[in-house]
Amino acid sequence: MEKVLIFDTTLRDGEQCPGASLNHSEKIQVAKQLEKLGVDIIEAGFPVASPDDWKAVNAIAKLVKKSTICGLARAVEKDIAATAEAIAPAKKKRIHTFLATSDLHLRYKLKMSREEALERISEMVRYARSLCSDVEFSPEDGSRTDAKFLYKALETAIRAGAKTLNIPDTVGYSTPSEFGKIIMGIKKNVKGVDGVVISVHCHNDLGLAVANSLEAVKCGARQVECTINGIGERAGNAALEEVVMGLKTRKDYFANLTTSINTKEIFRSSKLVSSLTGFPVAPNKAIVGSNAFAHESGIHQHGILAKRETYEIMQAQDIGLSANRLVLGKHSGRAALANRLKQLGFDFSGEELDKAFARFKILADEKKEIFDEDLETLAVDEIREIAAMWSVKSVDIQAGNKRKPAAEVILENLAGKRFTAKVAGVGPVDAAYKAVDKIIGEEVKLLEFGMNAVTEGIDAQAVVTVKISTKDGRSYTGKGADNDIIVASVRSYVNALNKVLGSAQRMQLAL
Repeated sequence: MEKVLIFDTTLRDGEQCPGASLNHSEKIQVAKQLEKLGVDIIEAGFPVASPDDWKAVNAIAKLVKKSTICGLARAVEKDIAATAEAIAPAKKKRIHTFLATSDLHLRYKLKMSREEALERISEMVRYARSLCSDVEFSPEDGSRTDAKFLYKALETAIRAGAKTLNIPDTVGYSTPSEFGKIIMGIKKNVKGVDGVVISVHCHNDLGLAVANSLEAVKCGARQVECTINGIGERAGNAALEEVVMGLKTRKDYFANLTTSINTKEIFRSSKLVSSLTGFPVAPNKAIVGSNAFAHESGIHQHGILAKRETYEIMQAQDIGLSANRLVLGKHSGRAALANRLKQLGFDFSGEELDKAFARFKILADEKKEIFDEDLETLAVDEIREIAAMWSVKSVDIQAGNKRKPAAEVILENLAGKRFTAKVAGVGPVDAAYKAVDKIIGEEVKLLEFGMNAVTEGIDAQAVVTVKISTKDGRSYTGKGADNDIIVASVRSYVNALNKVLGSAQRMQLAL
């Protein structure tokens, strides 16, 4: 069997998409789950972007032991130096540096000649190699780069010490047959290519990122760069779960190819990233969508009952799905909760566990049955509040069609100081949001509001997702959960505002 390396860039390229910003604690949780998933390389961030990004990459480098920790750097000395320093504590580390090579990018973005580009590649890859033994080079916009010049750029990177050559379809322009030919051309024409790993990084602008990635693998690429749920800039990246399950399910086509991914952790990874970023997974999303293993048609149901393989090419259990299971109740103790959360991938202790247990007891008093989904939702909601600038302490609502709706909201800041506001509105959610605005004082516009139930039943927890925009046009997504719909709504709104404030702080630090 020949291994295809899985390079996950959820924490770098995925986090760059509008509204997906994660705080320090959230990045740590995602990194831990990616390690459990079996990802070979975790691209933890872009260290030079801001002190906050550098700290997150550095913390992940100290924490993760099994996966290689990678940091992205432009082909600029200060970027590479910052990345080397950030990933220094990692057991296994990599510097990923890039320079655009298409004539379009060279002329209009970099204002650089081809000769100057080759010189820069040689100098910066060599410099990166002097700081780290594992260096990856990407010719940005590689799929639109003149083939002969692309070969020269790659040969230059190999001579300078690059061990991995990543070919990006930066704007999602290529098609599978075309992209496959690019990979075959590299294998045939680039001197020294047999001694390096060919990688691909495909964007989904035409909906072909996964198809292009799999065709590249068929043609000789042995590393795929992808993200959980396919999140990323614009239309996103190749979805890790689709690439991995494509290789696993079609072993007849992708002969002798395997990955190190523990597919039973796919669904949990998907849910965690969706919950923390606030980006919902579409019901018809391949592999991890809620309808991916659902069968409503009578013909399909009959076939499934007769022989599962008639309409299912994968088993739900392969990605970690199982039936809802009653796990805990109101008489369960703190140790039992900690143990079950750990089994679900959440390692809480100390103050974090105390807060989670307090919310669990309230939930247990309100719900007859508590399922794994309830605990996962509770845990993710607590992660959102760790290191958040504002957290929700209480929400008191006056509502109904015979009196004017009003809300009293109490929020707590990082210093532990509490602030109260009581405001009337056209409805209970409007009143509560106005109260939050009065406390935090951030001017934003609500663009979207949606709600889903975590499990079945009238007593199910509600998960509310909101999308807001700031005065400068930036958008942020927030998510919150609670048995009370209004409380869940406030949690989601505060979560989105925390992202606004966190992003502003990061930009200030970067300046």
